[in-house]
Amino acid sequence: MSRPLLQNVPRVALLIETTRTYAREILGGVSRYVAAHGPWSTFIELRSLDSAPPPWLSTWDGDGLITRTFTREMSELIDATGLPAVEIRSSRDQGRRPFIGMDNARIGQAVARHFHERGYRSFGVYSLRSEPFFEERVRNFIGAVEGAGCSCSELPETSSEHTADWEGSQRQLKAWLGGLPKPVAIFAANDQLGVRLLDVCQRSGIAVPEEVAVVGAENEETLCQFSNPPLTSVQFDGEGVGYAAAALLDRLMRGGEAPDRPVLIAPKGIVIRRSSDEFVINDALVATAARIIREEAADGLGVADLCRRLHVSRTTLDRRMKAALQRSPKEEINRVRFREVERLLRETDLTIEGIAAQTGFIHSHYLQAAFKLSHGCTPGAWRRQAGGRSR
Repeated sequence: MSRPLLQNVPRVALLIETTRTYAREILGGVSRYVAAHGPWSTFIELRSLDSAPPPWLSTWDGDGLITRTFTREMSELIDATGLPAVEIRSSRDQGRRPFIGMDNARIGQAVARHFHERGYRSFGVYSLRSEPFFEERVRNFIGAVEGAGCSCSELPETSSEHTADWEGSQRQLKAWLGGLPKPVAIFAANDQLGVRLLDVCQRSGIAVPEEVAVVGAENEETLCQFSNPPLTSVQFDGEGVGYAAAALLDRLMRGGEAPDRPVLIAPKGIVIRRSSDEFVINDALVATAARIIREEAADGLGVADLCRRLHVSRTTLDRRMKAALQRSPKEEINRVRFREVERLLRETDLTIEGIAAQTGFIHSHYLQAAFKLSHGCTPGAWRRQAGGRSR
């Protein structure tokens, strides 16, 4: 028996690009709201950042829109429809639409706090001043840095046209990085800019994060994992933005009032990867030991091996590492190994035996026992809690 047609189902167009992790998370948040409060008849298409306005939009007789608007032409066309609409990209081109988006003040402050906690006292910021949300992130990062009594260097304002020239942009970045005191912590206002910074460091032989630590914003997974080393990034709450936008649109379509001011969603936190995962170390011996451990712990490096490489006694290395890191050499080796174990549990479907072999543990039983002692649960339980893959 066929189901009866639903009456008065709202028709909603989602004008959201589908090429970015954040935008796809927004769609997931909209979907979650509709599943709980719908149904809606939704129109969605594969879109990129520069997709032209849909040709049908000017004559569409739907009920509402959720949009990430990139051009004034698109903004004016959406306003001209007269339909209830919610803007979720930028307050610059929001037209008459209420705006819901990320709280950029908290983003900048969170990055500054992340760097301060790791002991950095020299800072830089790399941003395109082409969007208000970039300016908000940068302004609040600099404010937090200066509020702690530190100074912050800015790369001279760069137009989007110039950064389209990859080599020209990299030469400018190299000159800027060369003049910064080391170690320095740099906030890149988005992940694309963070990748550019890390590429320059790799070309120039600048050690990351020992000399330059980098944090981006948006946690675009493909970019962050592709860079060398992987890029630390602020994780946006795309699902929260999408859910809030759908709830507001629902209210507007029912005749409710728009909020008086933008609705801002806090970021989820910082996903720490190798571009900023270490602490400032002023002891040259400990800094060298930490670099060797980071590079070779997963290959089975032991404390005796480390002492031979550094031409130092175990007692001396233990004392100096505890003074600089509050950890012994053995504890630091295990910390780095467990970090890699966690990554493999979260991102791969390798068996525990396979993970043990890749992280320097002699046998999977030893990994399981050491992991449970450190984390309070088995690797399999941790993988399930972290939403990782399993066979």
